[in-house]
Amino acid sequence: MVAIKKFIPINERIRVPEVRVVGPEGNQLGVMAIQKALELANQYELDLVEVASNASPPVCRIVDYSKFKYDEEKKEREAKKHQKQGKFKEIRLKPNIDEHDFETKVKQAATFLKKKDKVKVNLFFRGRQMEHIDLGRGVLEKFIKEIQNDGQVEKAPAMEGRIMSFVVAPK
Repeated sequence: MVAIKKFIPINERIRVPEVRVVGPEGNQLGVMAIQKALELANQYELDLVEVASNASPPVCRIVDYSKFKYDEEKKEREAKKHQKQGKFKEIRLKPNIDEHDFETKVKQAATFLKKKDKVKVNLFFRGRQMEHIDLGRGVLEKFIKEIQNDGQVEKAPAMEGRIMSFVVAPK
């Protein structure tokens, strides 16, 4: 069960002298003292729930608290359902990669991009390979050329220590 993020003051826990009150049907009942609002909530046999604490004066609704809490949780679950979890896949290369291995990595990147995932391509340099960064850059440029139909480069190739990398986002 999803918990409500913040503590919601209800009934006697509301600590302000006056509040704007919204009735059980959603109609405005006006600004009144907290005691009068609590009496009104008791007449309806419902709770006084603070819904907008940063308003001036704070807004309170006369509702059934358990139903209010259930509706809030339902809204949160619905909001989470529509969020896209941005996955970030990573592909590792080396400057002296064989042609067939290179094609396999390109196909794998294309698969990730079709699934709407971003792809970070890392090219690792080891030892003396650091002397030939231009070869690595050539491999990455070839990779970009091969993948341009499936995605677009979001972050251009850049050197970070011994790793040259770039990010491709789906089109």
